Amino acid sequence: MTEDKKDDSFDLTQFYQIFFEEAGENLETMEQQLLELDVENPDDEELNAIFRCAHSIKGGAATFGFEDVAEMTHQMESLLDKLRRHELTLTSPMVDVLLEASDVLKGLLARHQGLDAAPVETGDLVARIRVLASGGGAAPAPAKAPPPPPPPAAAPAPAPAAGTGQRRMKATIGPLDQADEADPIKELFRDIAGLGTVEGESFDNQHKVFEISTASSNDDLLDLFAFHVSKDKIKLEPLDVAPAPAPAPAAFVSQSLIPISERPPSGDIEQGYGLYAGAPGSPIADHSRSDSGEVTRNDDLIQGYGLFAGAPGNPHTHESHTAAHEAAIQAATGAADAKGGRAGAKPAAAATLETTTLRVSVSKIDQLINQVGELVITQAMLAQNSRILDPSINQQLLAGLADLERNTRDLQESVMSIRMIPMSVVFSRFPRMLRDLASKLGKKVEFVTVGEATELDKGLVEKITDPLTHLIRNSCDHGIEMPADRLLAGKPETGTITLSASHQGGSILIEVRDDGKGLNRQKLINKARERGIEAPDNMSDSEVWQLIFAPGFSTAEQVTDVSGRGVGMDVVKKNIASLGGTVDIDTSEGYGMSVKVRLPLTLAIMDGMSVRVGDEVYILPLASVVESFQVKAGDINTVAQDAQLVKVREEYMPVIEIDRIFQVPRNGEGSGANSLMVVVESDGMRVALMVDELLGQQQVVIKNLESNYRKVQNISGATILGDGRVALILDTSGLVRRTRQ
Repeated sequence: MTEDKKDDSFDLTQFYQIFFEEAGENLETMEQQLLELDVENPDDEELNAIFRCAHSIKGGAATFGFEDVAEMTHQMESLLDKLRRHELTLTSPMVDVLLEASDVLKGLLARHQGLDAAPVETGDLVARIRVLASGGGAAPAPAKAPPPPPPPAAAPAPAPAAGTGQRRMKATIGPLDQADEADPIKELFRDIAGLGTVEGESFDNQHKVFEISTASSNDDLLDLFAFHVSKDKIKLEPLDVAPAPAPAPAAFVSQSLIPISERPPSGDIEQGYGLYAGAPGSPIADHSRSDSGEVTRNDDLIQGYGLFAGAPGNPHTHESHTAAHEAAIQAATGAADAKGGRAGAKPAAAATLETTTLRVSVSKIDQLINQVGELVITQAMLAQNSRILDPSINQQLLAGLADLERNTRDLQESVMSIRMIPMSVVFSRFPRMLRDLASKLGKKVEFVTVGEATELDKGLVEKITDPLTHLIRNSCDHGIEMPADRLLAGKPETGTITLSASHQGGSILIEVRDDGKGLNRQKLINKARERGIEAPDNMSDSEVWQLIFAPGFSTAEQVTDVSGRGVGMDVVKKNIASLGGTVDIDTSEGYGMSVKVRLPLTLAIMDGMSVRVGDEVYILPLASVVESFQVKAGDINTVAQDAQLVKVREEYMPVIEIDRIFQVPRNGEGSGANSLMVVVESDGMRVALMVDELLGQQQVVIKNLESNYRKVQNISGATILGDGRVALILDTSGLVRRTRQ
């Protein structure tokens, strides 16, 4: 009694978050696979994978009592099941309605999660799925409920009736060396209540034949039998029986009251198929009526939490039934372990897969990264202080510090890799969006992605999604022409939008490129003048392209729900700049446009080269450093507007004096001032920085200068040195752009 009470009060809410995360992953997988489906020639394995996603969501939703989600996925299952069994032919409307159902499920899950309180209407969509699932002369549409069955004249015999879903099957097992090898299968029907009965058996020509009556599906029978014999030795066939006029299925009479004398046998506990008693599709009623007219609730028949009888956590299962069910499972598992056959290998593999990942809160990872950052600072402090020690006396201590430096670097790289996630997480969001947008605009667009495996810091991935979304929408709306216009221009009627990602030095380059009409220089200048923006005719092309980032600037002829309000590109540039990135545009009228976004790989820790200028120490991103060399005053040439150039291997490079840019006091230094040059590269261009001394290479923890002080031009951040001083991290991209101006 105490045990029953404990089960009834079991709190399932502790597992809600896991369900929501897994359901979200399944929906993303299902949507991606639907978009990749070939409507003309769908792959069976892809259909099976989509079906499994819907089935997983339905099972979890039924377990936690989210009936609206379970009902929607149940209808999707019905349609997908007929598609994978080739009872229906896949069409574009079917893909569209399944994608729409995926969106509705996201809304339903968000509502259950408490993120959105708005109710989601599903009735019309469910009806449309039912209509599609009933096509091709298959089973009648589930939307049409058949009339309730007439009450039987007498209590049913122990043999199952047609209305309960029972059917007669012939199970052929073989070839077998001994007839008794198939005896454990017969014992399954004896030990597992509700599985069915064995009506006859025979052994002939190394094959054991069972005549069985069961309500279980072929897949369920195969899974059970496979504990004892290999699946390739099992053959299931229906027995030829004259079809009797079957009454309407009980699935559509959920509120009917069945007299106790007419209740189905206890074996029917297994026939809920994971559905609640009385729910659409469940053959089990949720109430019964005694001969005296008293109404009682069939707790024994109700599928608690959507679980089968005997399953852990089902509060409506008799102890005797649960014990028998568990005993049968243990016996079957033990037999499978003893045989060591193919069937036993699959559960082991599944268990291994479940332990390969671990969900951890992002806040814990951020805390770990911060602690590793402090460890890096402490290690740098120890390394700097150890330089004054005598190596001959402190050899063991210095060796330990060298090991500490190596281990700290390995730890830092391992921790940082946790936060690095592939760009495919972002890229996977766009095919669906672009498909819907192109359909709405009446355009034909092919979406190509390159470099999905390129990794970026999770914090950057989350913040780059919205800017990329606008860039892709902009390419589809403004860039790609209508099919007829493209044909007139000698282009294929299907335009191409390419989204690529790649590593370049210490940054990641993300490019959105299209083969549309590109930007019109004169049109941009005219639009700028209309809005009161100064735009002289002698502006360079790069300056003209930058006009589209002005607030409120738009080249759209009319305002639509897609574009035309001029609130997009300026926000894109602002958001990317806040991440320490840059945006560059390259375009050719009539041939297309390319928008390149450069971002730092991470916002936490990086390798840097420390240099001294006067009494100040600056950090250069090591990935940007190309080389360094000594220079004499005569090697530097001065050109117009006091600009300086230095010749390096027949190539002239702009020279940047760090002390002049940041007004570093000199205090009368001699020949050592500006005696070294460090060549850095960014945005495909090289410049030479004049410094006094190279101090060395080290890992630095990046601290945000803007949030702690204010934004400083040509500075991307700050770090703490081993001696406790603050050193500024130079923005090499900003310094390169300075030379262009």
